[in-house]
Amino acid sequence: MAKVLISDKMSPVSAEEAPHLKPYMRLAELLGSFIGQATKSAISEVTISFDGACDELNYKPLIGVVLQGLLAPTVVGVNMVNAPSIAKDRNITVREVRSDNAGAYQSLISVEVTTENQVRSIGGTIFNDEPRVVQIKGIAIDAELGPNMLYVTNHDKPGLIGHLGTLLGDAGINIATFHLGRANQGGDAIALIEIDNAPSEELLAQVSALDHVVVVTGMKF
Repeated sequence: MAKVLISDKMSPVSAEEAPHLKPYMRLAELLGSFIGQATKSAISEVTISFDGACDELNYKPLIGVVLQGLLAPTVVGVNMVNAPSIAKDRNITVREVRSDNAGAYQSLISVEVTTENQVRSIGGTIFNDEPRVVQIKGIAIDAELGPNMLYVTNHDKPGLIGHLGTLLGDAGINIATFHLGRANQGGDAIALIEIDNAPSEELLAQVSALDHVVVVTGMKF
């Protein structure tokens, strides 16, 4: 496994590569967008890892798409072509890591960002040509990302899931999917909840006020 600084040059995608690369482009877009929406402080470093079958892909366009999603919450007009240059202008160090070992997965793309006060990570794979999130902050999870999501970080304590479901039901918010993960029993935990409509600021405040909730973020994809 090698960690390499990448350039801000975008490599073209050939007609032969495009069909195979398409699901991975979507996965890279979602991972970058997720971590961009979840990260509130200035980013100093980004490491993008390509493991397993991903090791054989044309990775430069994938890096551009990750950086586009990462920068979109704070940069107007960013796209996959100009994102590497914008990251460079903002003194964000971008590294790529490639390995033929993806552990339990055939392929795995992971994104780790370093800010002034934390390190945050997310990983995803392709299953039946569809992107799935399989790790957040080192916590295993298996989830698809829908158009409107709630991302909840919480303490693994009894009662939270019921209270959260009741709160959303009372607010008239329909739950499409509900995915959970935890580091260990009674420790840090996460929830990814797909809902039918974008959450209001009032709803986010109500979820944040629930016992054992650390932080909640509304996300759009």
